[in-house]
Amino acid sequence: MIESNVIEYPDPNQSLLIERLDEAIKQLEQAPSFSKPTKAGRLFDTVKRVLHADGGFKIISQQIKRIEKAGAFDNSDYAKPQILIPALSAPALLSNDVYTVIIETLSELRFLAVAKQEYVHPEISSEQAHHFLTQVLAVNLKRLFSAADEAERELQGRLAEISRGLLHHLAESIGYEHVIDQLIDEIWRILQQRPIQVDHVKQMVTQIAICRQNPDIDMGNSGQGADRLISSLFGPTQACREDPGVEIYQQRLQSMDNAALQYEASGFARAMHDTGLVSPYHSVLLRHLSEETDYLLSEALGLSSTGRDCLLSFSDLVRALIAKAIHPETAQGIYGLALMLERGILYQSAMAPSLWRQLSLPLSPAAEQRLNSLFGDSPCASNRLLAGVLCVLGQPLGIGQGNNPTCQSARAMSMWAYNDPDYLLQMVVWAARDDEIIMHFEGKAISSQDSLSGIASHLPMDLDPVSLILVPHLDRIYAEMGRCCIDREGDPHRWVNPEFHGWWCGRGFSINVDVASGKLMQLEVFLRHFYASYHPYYNDNQPLIHPQPAGIAVTDSAMRFVGWHAITILRVTLDPDNVMRVYFYNPNNDSGQNWGDDIQVSTSGHSERFGEASLPFEEFASRLYIFHYDPLEPGQFALVKTEELQRVIERIHRSWGASRLPELNS
Repeated sequence: MIESNVIEYPDPNQSLLIERLDEAIKQLEQAPSFSKPTKAGRLFDTVKRVLHADGGFKIISQQIKRIEKAGAFDNSDYAKPQILIPALSAPALLSNDVYTVIIETLSELRFLAVAKQEYVHPEISSEQAHHFLTQVLAVNLKRLFSAADEAERELQGRLAEISRGLLHHLAESIGYEHVIDQLIDEIWRILQQRPIQVDHVKQMVTQIAICRQNPDIDMGNSGQGADRLISSLFGPTQACREDPGVEIYQQRLQSMDNAALQYEASGFARAMHDTGLVSPYHSVLLRHLSEETDYLLSEALGLSSTGRDCLLSFSDLVRALIAKAIHPETAQGIYGLALMLERGILYQSAMAPSLWRQLSLPLSPAAEQRLNSLFGDSPCASNRLLAGVLCVLGQPLGIGQGNNPTCQSARAMSMWAYNDPDYLLQMVVWAARDDEIIMHFEGKAISSQDSLSGIASHLPMDLDPVSLILVPHLDRIYAEMGRCCIDREGDPHRWVNPEFHGWWCGRGFSINVDVASGKLMQLEVFLRHFYASYHPYYNDNQPLIHPQPAGIAVTDSAMRFVGWHAITILRVTLDPDNVMRVYFYNPNNDSGQNWGDDIQVSTSGHSERFGEASLPFEEFASRLYIFHYDPLEPGQFALVKTEELQRVIERIHRSWGASRLPELNS
């Protein structure tokens, strides 16, 4: 049914934008042909402001017929919608050119109006428009259901809000069921990386479940692989198969004998370890079993002999953690608890007392307000933070930076959780209790309260509980350490990284970019040094002992330089196909990125552990620009083959180094 022409705007603050939009359309309608480009530019500027406002996509949709007839698409390919190609929407929506993003958005809203039969178009039918939009959603699936990456943040800024808002508006308007199979594949790809933050994944699974339950949605043959995902959240076991609600499930547990409880426990554990998702029902069971035997508790956590021994050794602590941290709202903490026990880190002498301290840690008003503002006040902020601590300790490679330029802070947290977990817990205490962290740079105390602003321009909010508390402090300290090096020649990472991350960070430092000019320098020497330090064939087969910070030049799928990014080199070894690979941690929310030149970062299928990304050694080296090493172990430079290095250099020259060649420096 075609909607009425009467437009309602519940927000009175939108009225001015509506008037400006109407005026801009009128001016384009009345403009002679020679001045239409100028008037179209003004219209696009107005459209941009409207799209940033609440309800902006609906407002533009209701005016899209007028916008097209006024000539907004004239003298462009968009004037002939029947020739447009859905696959080209992806680069257009990722463009950093304002008008490209706006005109692409207007075109998609035109297709939507036609698909919904609100606009009878002379060139395309409703069916054609609908099919076109399903293809647009399919090719933009990653942006529809994942957080923004460095490319979007650096190249687009706030334009990314329009691109992503458009995709969500289209999906909600035409139905997610049309991209359900691609959606399921995307969910599994994300879960394979085992991120800590899975709320967006749960939203996707919920959307699939809603689509399947809606009798008005004909899913056809799509969504056949969704059962495991849906059941992992809403009905992992027989006793909660029909999703009865946590209160009813709690009542059912009261009447179960040990055999039935064991059946429930093993069912939840299988679902959790299979998907990385935890059902709220699992928290109800775990709290119930905390009053039962250690055996049933171990079954519910899905522990191996290592984790079981750790549970038996620290039974009182584990039960105290469950009582405080595990609730239906924080069920994901169960997975963190299980993996923490599997790591065996409680056997480190400082860990158990540190966690006992965390159990009774008072929070500062600022920390409590920050947690409540993002997660709500149920459970309380201290319980929410403790659940986050369990996740970070269990999944140190699952920490993500969110849509924030704080990769350095996220990397440091991951390294501490991975390598020095009791130090991370000390950081949490300082930040959460004192609202201040003090670190030292070459003997000088640096306070997060006294430091100037950090790298992030605003307070990061799209983070896990621990990151939410720590990152603002770490970001300011890291930036302050950089300011301490402002008068030094060379890259400040040389001095900052070892002081910031820890003693295990190599004091040797190598970089292939001249800081002053931005040009490449001594590429072959840099690469020979990297091979000699990290490649097992050239370093006497010495495995990497401690994770090492490194910097990469991120490129997009077209090999264009995006920006500098902090990662952690975890290990270098042969994969099952006897290809030497670098396995690394990327604090970006999704490590499976296409860096162009056939460099597709892998997150599974090449013996990656959960949270690791990997690339063949040569491909990784072609995006590396700084690394740390032990200066007492220089490696055997002479044994690195020149032809191998030349392949890497050619990759650099045709990608991020194309504009940094020394000969271009006049």
